[in-house]
Amino acid sequence: GYNEQTKAMLMTSYGHIPWGDAHHTELSQTDGVPDGRWLFINENNTPRIARIDLTTFETVEILEIPNSAGNHASPFVTQNTEYTVAATRFSVPTPQRDVPISTYKENFAGLLSFAKVDSATGRMSLAFQVEMPGFDYDLSHSGKGPSHGWSFFTSYNSEQAHTLLEVNASQNDKDFIAAVHWQRAEECIAGGNTEQRSASYAHNYIDQSHFAQSEMMSGVTVTNVALCPGLVYYLPTPKSPHGVDVDPTGEFIAAGGKLAAVIPVHSFSKMIQAIADEDFEGEVSGIPVLRYESIIAGEVEDPGLGPLHTEFDGNGFAYTSMFLSSEITKWSLEDFTVVDKIPTYYSIGHLSIPGGDTRQPWGKYVVALNKITKDRYLPTGPELTQSAQLIDITGDKMRLLLDFPTIGEPHYAQALPAELIRDNQVRAYDLSENTDPYATKSESEVDVVRQGRNVHVRMTAIRTHFMPDNIEGIQVGDSVFFHVTNLEQDWDVPHGFAVIGARTAELLIMPGQTRTLVWVPIKPGVFPFYCTDFCSALHQEMQGYVRVSPRGSTVPISFNSPG
Repeated sequence: GYNEQTKAMLMTSYGHIPWGDAHHTELSQTDGVPDGRWLFINENNTPRIARIDLTTFETVEILEIPNSAGNHASPFVTQNTEYTVAATRFSVPTPQRDVPISTYKENFAGLLSFAKVDSATGRMSLAFQVEMPGFDYDLSHSGKGPSHGWSFFTSYNSEQAHTLLEVNASQNDKDFIAAVHWQRAEECIAGGNTEQRSASYAHNYIDQSHFAQSEMMSGVTVTNVALCPGLVYYLPTPKSPHGVDVDPTGEFIAAGGKLAAVIPVHSFSKMIQAIADEDFEGEVSGIPVLRYESIIAGEVEDPGLGPLHTEFDGNGFAYTSMFLSSEITKWSLEDFTVVDKIPTYYSIGHLSIPGGDTRQPWGKYVVALNKITKDRYLPTGPELTQSAQLIDITGDKMRLLLDFPTIGEPHYAQALPAELIRDNQVRAYDLSENTDPYATKSESEVDVVRQGRNVHVRMTAIRTHFMPDNIEGIQVGDSVFFHVTNLEQDWDVPHGFAVIGARTAELLIMPGQTRTLVWVPIKPGVFPFYCTDFCSALHQEMQGYVRVSPRGSTVPISFNSPG
């Protein structure tokens, strides 16, 4: 949660940014199969990637991505989580500087970012960026099996329009999937075929004491096809492609062209052969463009309207979301024919099969994640609720099991068997190992100490009281640091803490943890604080009072203690 110990996690090169536009989650993988260690999530507006530790379900690291804007094609991982990737959806001047917007084609570029993930700790570091033409890079997936070592990024706006893209982009019949050979990039980096460019970005992480640390990093390694031939190839793809998805075998690369009448399916083996044969139809900024007819495995005809994303069941079938015709289309990976369709309600975006983007799908169900509901539920104001549907895909025909509203737009989801994370859960933090400098490991240690205008309250929480729960001697304008330690050592007994007038988030304190809330009273009075997280039958009784006197008052610090 957000508190004094963790707020440094939200530092960026733009300062403290406490909100984010998250779109995609991605589970860590070993040999292309989810392993239950970490969950990565992207932030679109201020480009960042966060890593969540699935033993605690807490965010333990956030890495800012420099030279980027609109971090949508993120945080998809490679087969063994060697990297989590990112891309700039909105190309920007590179390096960022004051230039006329009309000079887009001359001064704007896109950068594809590869963050290295330590296999033991999960710690991320920005390894390198690939400089690309100034298109919009939208989504990504990495290769697996034979295509391991490659990452694929969709791009649109190959026209390089900078105004009214709904009209001025998508003029070309085909845009591109960028096939990036990241193992080749590693070779070029080892050989020094790179540039070091200035950049400032934040790397934030939780240390061993459960405190967030923020480091401002400088400089980034950049390469491109001029420095590293054989690094990137463009796969022509109709039309304004959105999603790019690699099947479990690693051979087929399916694209979702928002304006395309078919689902194009590229062949990785044909791609490699075309590269070997130099079967190019041209180049863009030095990047070879492969001949479409030479790399296409097949086109799925009459799939519906507005294909976006594809996931796989591991049994030879693919499932593509069709935004405009509001349906899921099931098609065969053997002959690329449609075998079934089921309606969704309405305007499906992503869809999710457990493990459906990996080498081992658990292909029993698909979840449709829908953008619009219209007539499905009671009206809820100017914006209606979104929805999702749970669909059985075990038979020849898809079968709707559950239709339910969601809170907020259900953009994307990942799922895996519970046993991959259940047995590794941290049920409580060992109180004896709590190294927070304000940890209070028994009620006999509680204390309230004034240090000038700062007052430190070392407090405990246990079912069902705080200690102390009566505090006096606080003055208007003091900064009161409530350092609350949860003494519980049992599973699923968090405590919360809030005080009237607090201008930050409530505390949520896990068993054995210490968390801190800073409160600055602005007027005299007696103000309550209480537990905000239900903890027992006497949860309502878990409360206390803090007395605030005028500035300069002679009321001494006092508090109650056990006995």
